[in-house]
Amino acid sequence: MNLHKYATHALMQITPRPPIVFVKGEGSWLWDHSGKRYLDFIQGWAVNCLGHSPPAVVDAISRQARELITPSPAYYNDIAIELAAELTELSGLDQVFFTNCGAEANEGAIKLARKYGALHRDGAYEIITFDGAFHGRTLATMSASGKRAFEPLFEPKVPGFPKAQLNDMASVERCISPKTIAVMLEPIQGEAGVMPATDQFLRDLRALTEKRRLLLILDEIQTGIGRTGKVFHYEHVGIKPDILTLGKGLGGGVPLAALLSTKAVSCFAHGDQGGTFNGNPLMCAAGLAVLAEVSPESFLSSVTEKGVMLTTSLVKLAKRYGLGEVRGRGLLQALALGKPVATEVAAKAFEAGLLLNAPRPDSLRFMPSLTLARVEIEQMAAILDEVLGKMTKVA
Repeated sequence: MNLHKYATHALMQITPRPPIVFVKGEGSWLWDHSGKRYLDFIQGWAVNCLGHSPPAVVDAISRQARELITPSPAYYNDIAIELAAELTELSGLDQVFFTNCGAEANEGAIKLARKYGALHRDGAYEIITFDGAFHGRTLATMSASGKRAFEPLFEPKVPGFPKAQLNDMASVERCISPKTIAVMLEPIQGEAGVMPATDQFLRDLRALTEKRRLLLILDEIQTGIGRTGKVFHYEHVGIKPDILTLGKGLGGGVPLAALLSTKAVSCFAHGDQGGTFNGNPLMCAAGLAVLAEVSPESFLSSVTEKGVMLTTSLVKLAKRYGLGEVRGRGLLQALALGKPVATEVAAKAFEAGLLLNAPRPDSLRFMPSLTLARVEIEQMAAILDEVLGKMTKVA
């Protein structure tokens, strides 16, 4: 197949892309236009939780497309109701607003917290977020993020997001003022290089927010839906947020995300929030199929087991080549390389048929399918071993 048949120039250039076009995916593997196969440890940035084109999602979408694609969000549909009920039962929260992507869910969380502050806290609107955080690419979510590359972009930013330091309770307390309504964070900062909040920090943060009558917003867009061995990461910690956002894995590859909250915090009035495609039954059918696969304890236990295997493989490589720490939980992990060569390592791995992400100059991120086979972890480690070995000889 000729690459020249693809009019790539018609796409806006918003990121560097290699000169290949992917045309097929199955499980942990992708094929490009020339027929070359790649082992995918990115999976759309943790989106394809069941792998590429999983039968459960394909079948659910196919069935639903023959019944009803969307009646408009001005009306109820049975599939959205069913998915919302499933999410509230699993999460312990009370109400759901469906969105098309994680940034939109986080935007909704910000709006909901500010509306709550307007109604119940004398107009308090500030939301404490964290250095290194990534909450999306809308103007408000970029403002909430603590990503340094965002700082000079699209000024002026949306005000109201003082920044604390992850795992530093004193820095959180310093940010609290009469204007504060909430604290918002990712349990594991993905874009920052897989930087986990400690379990104790999350417990202390929940206690602090309750003491100070602040809302706790957990952005589980990357950590949720089984990624760390629980349906939601906060289950590891024994806490519950007031507001929760989900995305990525929720749709198993299709655009589906969600904003959840307790009934006490769910204060949107009619017209405050909406969206043309939000809660359409086609995407919600995919979400139901994903939850049916991911929520059983046997599936979550397998994620934990494969996470341990991934950690063991990465630690061996780190020791062999004198690299840094392995960070993360379950099947969201990072390998610190100790020097700024992550982009080069990812490029050479790509040439060898392995897709890896370099979120920081010195770190690689691993976000494979939750259904990957153990042998695929071994294959990944073997390819990465070969890449690192060749780079070490050249150096």
